[in-house]
Amino acid sequence: MTQERFPIVAPETVGIDPERLAALIQRASREVDEGLLPSAQIAIARHGQLVAMHTFGQAQFQGKTAPATNDTLYCVFSATKAITSAAAWMLIEEGRLDIDQPVANLIPEFGARGKEAVRIEQLFTHTAGFPNAPFPPNVFLDREKRLEFFRRWKLEWEPGSRFVYHPSSSMYVVAELIERISGQTYADFVRQRIALPLGLKDLRCGLPGSEHARLADIEHVGNAPTASDYEAAGMPQPPETEVTEDALRSFNLPDVREAGIPGGGGTMTAAEIALFYQALLRDSESSEGPGLWQPGTLQMAREIRSGDLRDPLFGNLANRALGLMIAGDEKRTFRGFGHGNSPESFGHGGAGGQIAWADPATGISIGYCTNGHDRHPIRQARRSVAISSLAATCLQEGP
Repeated sequence: MTQERFPIVAPETVGIDPERLAALIQRASREVDEGLLPSAQIAIARHGQLVAMHTFGQAQFQGKTAPATNDTLYCVFSATKAITSAAAWMLIEEGRLDIDQPVANLIPEFGARGKEAVRIEQLFTHTAGFPNAPFPPNVFLDREKRLEFFRRWKLEWEPGSRFVYHPSSSMYVVAELIERISGQTYADFVRQRIALPLGLKDLRCGLPGSEHARLADIEHVGNAPTASDYEAAGMPQPPETEVTEDALRSFNLPDVREAGIPGGGGTMTAAEIALFYQALLRDSESSEGPGLWQPGTLQMAREIRSGDLRDPLFGNLANRALGLMIAGDEKRTFRGFGHGNSPESFGHGGAGGQIAWADPATGISIGYCTNGHDRHPIRQARRSVAISSLAATCLQEGP
């Protein structure tokens, strides 16, 4: 069982307030209790220790309904981007990947149709200029087809001149870089260099068929907001992207699950998320147990590299580091953080309301997963902010 793999310590032993933690857990279960979401799972960690893990509701597993448990796996969608990026950080640290050079230096096939000037750093910051590049997820494991799509992709605007979120395209290229440099498949690299050394056996980018029965099927719930709902909330109506209901439900298909899409196909429990982020708070010299990355690497990875570029939808600063979002001082709730998060907090959420972040100021990290994808993004965003705000402020008070 998950709780046996990850011992759960008493919250007071790591400075977490039990009453505040209970309020957080209760809030995390609300939408399941009210019947909106089929299931959800939450885990909180501090000082390298898991202090809580709870799973609520029931889910479809390969079309069959069963209770969700702490052993239930979830697809975390774009929260995968932080894991893919962290794998690349290892190659940067080893001097094998120079992010200032053009991608085409290492992947000549990528340099076609105006993309020859795209730099590797821009793949991580969503400033590379090809956000709408099509790529069927079930062909990722076919390298020749993968490279053919790289050739076809057309540059949409000058690299570095704009921030526009790349839902999947740029991380396909990062995965190809990892494979060319390491000589391993992307999935094997993540497994052998990150997941297993950290003891996170259920963190995978590419789920074998033998584990599919544990993965909660994606379900869409609720009704989409109207134009007046957006107006009342003071939020712009988001444009259509490749992240459609059909695209998200395709992650219920065996071949897509096995592909391990580098920008959105990671599968794991909420505990794996929380403990992965604990590892990003520890470095190779940490007193709480050696981490996988050197201090300078983690500092480099968390540096904001998007400058004064702003999100075209909400107008807030993009605050993008190497595959991470940084909370910052302004509008941090628009980046998936809570009201109580410090400006240094970092993370990356995922479609459907997956939450994943760590706060260096408090040492807290959180993983929240659900297989219920709410068609109402305003309601979903409010849930994420509420949960993150409670998580960010659950420390004990006192000297």
